[in-house]
This record gives sequence, C-alpha cells and structure tokens, in this order.
Amino acid sequence: MRYKLLLIVFFGTFPLSTQLASAAPLAEEYLRTGQLSEGATALQAHLKKSAADDEARFGLGVIQFFQSFEHLGTNFYNYGLLTRSGFGNLPGRVSDFLPANPSPKTLSYTDFRQILQTWVNDLNAAEKTLSAIKDPDVKLPLPVMSIKVNLFGNGTLVDGSYLMGTVRTPEEQKLDSKFVIQFDRGDADWLAGYCNFLCAWGEVLLAIDGQEMFNCTAHLFFEKVETPYPFLVEGNRNFNSILGGPRGFNRPLISDILAFIHLWRFELKEPERMKTALAHLEDMQRHAKSMWKYYLAETDNENEWIPNPNQTGVLEIKVTQEMVDTWLVVVDEAGEVLQGKKLIPFWRGKPGTQGVNLRRVFTEPRKIDPFLWVQGTAAAPYLEKGTITDFASPEMWGRINRTFGRNNFFTLAFWFN
Repeated sequence: MRYKLLLIVFFGTFPLSTQLASAAPLAEEYLRTGQLSEGATALQAHLKKSAADDEARFGLGVIQFFQSFEHLGTNFYNYGLLTRSGFGNLPGRVSDFLPANPSPKTLSYTDFRQILQTWVNDLNAAEKTLSAIKDPDVKLPLPVMSIKVNLFGNGTLVDGSYLMGTVRTPEEQKLDSKFVIQFDRGDADWLAGYCNFLCAWGEVLLAIDGQEMFNCTAHLFFEKVETPYPFLVEGNRNFNSILGGPRGFNRPLISDILAFIHLWRFELKEPERMKTALAHLEDMQRHAKSMWKYYLAETDNENEWIPNPNQTGVLEIKVTQEMVDTWLVVVDEAGEVLQGKKLIPFWRGKPGTQGVNLRRVFTEPRKIDPFLWVQGTAAAPYLEKGTITDFASPEMWGRINRTFGRNNFFTLAFWFN
C-alpha cells in the first residue's frame, strides 16, 4: 500500500482500473493533446454562454492547475535551469526529456520573484474556478494517464504513462487510454485544497527577502544569473561530484553548499504576505472538511479517486469509517491550531508550561531563521500559556497509529488532503 501511495505524491494516480466513461467532457480533448492554453480559452468562452455548466468549470479548474506547472517549467527552461551539469542535476527518465536550454536568458532576483508570483497567480485562478462549483452531483471523468503537459518548458509533452513507464508492465501501459477516474464534487474541494496549500508556500517565499541567497547561490541552479559576484559563474561549474575526481575535493561546490546552508535566515520583504499564506492554509482546512461532506453523501461507486467506506476506489485501498472519523478529528485539530485556539508545545524549558501560537507567527511575522527556531529562541515572541494541541498527546497518536498504521499516516495524508 505504501508503494501505491508514494505514487500518489508524485504522479497523482496509479492505474488499477480500466472502466470507460460514457461521454467525454469538454476539457478532455485539450488535456489529451496538451493544448492547455487553447482549452482554457475555449472553456472560459463556453462558461460565458453556459454559466451553470459545472462540469466545464471543473475541467477549466483542472486545466488551470496543470497550466500553473507548465508556466513554471517554461520559465525555468527559459532561464536555463541546470539539469545535467549543475547542482540541480536530475537523474533517470526525467533527464531524458529535460535537456538544458542552449540559449537561456539571464535570471535576476526580480525575475525569480516574478516566476513565483506567476505560479501563485495561476494557482489562485485554479482555486477560484474550483471553488465556484456548486452542483453536488457534478462529474468529470478523465483519462488521467493520457493527460499531456509541457511540464519542462521545452515543447516536449509528457504524460503519466511516460513518467511511470519504468515501474509498470507493458500490459498496464496498454490500458492507459482506457483508465478513467470519475472525479466528483468532493474531488473539486480536494484539488482546490492543494491549490491553497501550494499558494501558501508561494506566499511565504515571496514574503521573505532572498536577495542575498540568490546573489550567492543561484548559479548552482541556473546557467546565467545576475549576481554581484561574477566569479561564481566563471570557469567550470560541473558539480556532478563533491569529491571532484582525482584532484581531490570539489572545493567550489562544497563552499557553495555551505554558503547555501549558512544563508538560511531571511528578513521579511513583504510581511503582509504571511497573513495571505495563513488565509490559504485556513481555506485548505475548509476544503478538507467540505470534501468529506460530499464524499460521505455519495451513493454511487464509479471509479472513485477517494472512496467513502461504502465504495471501492481506483487505488483499491479500503477506506473505513474509523479512518474518516480519525482524519476529521485531525482536520479539526489543525483548524484549532491555525486559529490560535490551541498551542504547539514548546520544546525547551519546563514541559507543558507554555506553547507556540502558530497563528501569531503569520500575523506578527519576524525574521525567519530555521536554526534559531530549532534552538528555540526564535519561538520566544510567540510563547503563551494556554491549551496545548492534542497533536502532542500520546492518546491522539495512539489513535492515529491504530487507525492508519504506524508508518502510513503521513503518506495517506497526501491522499486525503
């Protein structure tokens, strides 16, 4: 089961069923051919004429979600993401269709922030579309393994079948075009929740001032960068090995890695974005509760992405009522923490006497220094006396481990959202 769920994290699905949907949705032809921009335009025009068509709206949200990664990959390719000779070296099948850009543009820190902003804007657009779906009976059957995306910006369309070719049998690959997941109303909340989760991280990255880290280490990841230290991009940047071959250690790479670690402390450039990140996390929690309301109300059993206890999903993983009940307790507890009603236990001093108000970390942001957070001093401004979250209790984790299995909970959490 862990193997199947790990595939969820990276590829979104694993082919274990082969039923065909009776009618293709409007979005399918554009997703099959990788024409995402054309699909978005066509569906937006359709919705202006047929505003009540939530199947088309669902399809548009899916296309917009994939567009966010297509735009991200295109920007990285245009600015010369290092894929073979740099610190960002990518192995295996990915490197087969991810060649370096022979004529990349020079990347500045302003450009990098704009790349992040575009990604956040795209995800916000997808979330807005998905959240506008009202029909509780909406369905969106999609051949998920045949969806094509220009994921790496070089014009090469890739799909799930290609990405997973090394872990599946030839017989399974032949069934890809017939493998359909029947996405429904709960799944719209599921995808909207993931849009919020990713937006929250994007807003945090835009809140901080990463100029110094960019100046000192961006050359590890991009071919041409605008930096006040031109010697960093001069000479050989073949960082394939820390050992550096027969001449000994690769000293430039080692020093760059140490600089990258050392620079993990950030002043805030746009602190108001931390509140926006918090709002996204709260919306994610809201979608997580809403999706289960719709899942539990379902009475059909049609190629379910996430089944209720009376259904069989395409992953063939049994979801029990106890799993649902325990997960909803986890979701509610996360909401209490985000609202500041419960505190995260502090890991220094006398145990149980005070905790960290996570909400204030976002609403009263300060310099971010992960090392001082580990030490505890960065948490000091947010310490309060109050109710400690049940996540710190052995009873809560005992229930989680009994329900999901000691090693499965966090993997299942990616699936359950």
